Amino acid sequence: MRIATWNVNSLRSRIDRVEALLKRHDIDVLALQETKAREDQLPLMGVESMGYEVAAAGTSQWNGVAILSRVGLEEVQVGFEGMPGFGDPVAPEARAIGAAVCGGVRIWSLYVPNGRKVDDPHYVYKLDWLARLRENAQGWLGEDTALVGDWNIAPRDEDVFDMTQFAKSTHVTPPERAAFQAFLDDGYVDVVRPHTPGPDVYTYWDYYRQRFERNRGLRIDFVLGSTSLAERVTHAFIDREERAGTGASDHAPVLVDVR
Repeated sequence: MRIATWNVNSLRSRIDRVEALLKRHDIDVLALQETKAREDQLPLMGVESMGYEVAAAGTSQWNGVAILSRVGLEEVQVGFEGMPGFGDPVAPEARAIGAAVCGGVRIWSLYVPNGRKVDDPHYVYKLDWLARLRENAQGWLGEDTALVGDWNIAPRDEDVFDMTQFAKSTHVTPPERAAFQAFLDDGYVDVVRPHTPGPDVYTYWDYYRQRFERNRGLRIDFVLGSTSLAERVTHAFIDREERAGTGASDHAPVLVDVR
């Protein structure tokens, strides 16, 4: 089974690229983040005609997550227990959706809050969001679980093109990195890094100042697998070329093959 994750940065703007990606890599399950639309606004007829079922969550032109699967889609869950909101705790942002697919594997498509700036309330929200996710994820370790998506954290210095430029920025602060490491300490495994070792291996490049052409990027998109799932991963790669060309998302898809 081939699982992929991609921050598509507007599904309506890039549905043609999504369809092409599914065909090009023969993907079974695709987790999307930053779809930027309500469910009823998503142009899904094409992917559904290709045999994919879709589960999506979105409330506005911001955030939004989805799972596309041609190998089953059951037990869909939008959000996780205790997931905090920002500004409106009664209606949390659309940042997490989970579903069971082939063989009982449970996929979570996650769009971790950005944090904005270290002195911004959004930074506190980000750390709280990750803490609540971890509490839930500890209970999923006994299953075949994949936590995939845009984590908005660069866990290592090698995951940043120039640490001096990020010395006072989010994504690399000790609390954020500690929050990411906590998942690994609990037993989750970064199943992609062993197949795509750094340095200079990234999944995100800003649109400004030819960051992609100069390979000035960040590695912030990850697939964390429970131990039982990680043991069955045979290959993983980053489709860097998807970031190239006109109309590309600022993130590249990350793909994992599971036996």
